[in-house]
Amino acid sequence: MRRVAAGRPETTEYDPFYAGYVARVAGEDPVDALSSQLDGIVPFFRDIPPAVAGHRYAEGKWTVSEVIGHLVDSERIFGTRALRIARGDRTAQPGFDQDAYVEEGGFVGRAPADLAMELDALRRANLALFRSLDDGRWRRSGVANGVPVSVRAIAFILAGHAAHHLDVLRERYLASE
Repeated sequence: MRRVAAGRPETTEYDPFYAGYVARVAGEDPVDALSSQLDGIVPFFRDIPPAVAGHRYAEGKWTVSEVIGHLVDSERIFGTRALRIARGDRTAQPGFDQDAYVEEGGFVGRAPADLAMELDALRRANLALFRSLDDGRWRRSGVANGVPVSVRAIAFILAGHAAHHLDVLRERYLASE
């Protein structure tokens, strides 16, 4: 089956909270953006020295490993949302408290390279799902966290969210390293 490009989602396909993430993704095909991140973000995380993993740029902020762990959790959750919606599951999906997930994630003490491997595996699995979708499944919508969201919007959100946190790591955590 020939892969179908998703096309950019309409603003009605996601919560306005995610508009900044969607805007960060260039072009019409989130699969290209998600795939290219494997070549940039994952190696970047692998190269972060373990000695920096516990660094926080300010009191009360997540550590470097917690930021990467948050991306791992988000990849899992948004990938599951996309799968369920693409498969026609009409069950409303709950939100999640990112701070509680990070607190319970056990990311402190985990090496960035280890977390990068986990993110790489999850991203590859999500890419396989997204590459398998036809136009109708890309455009399917469901409800997550009380708000309508489409499969294609989820793919754009995943790519933009990862780009956002990469920039935060570079600018606020690792600029002086």
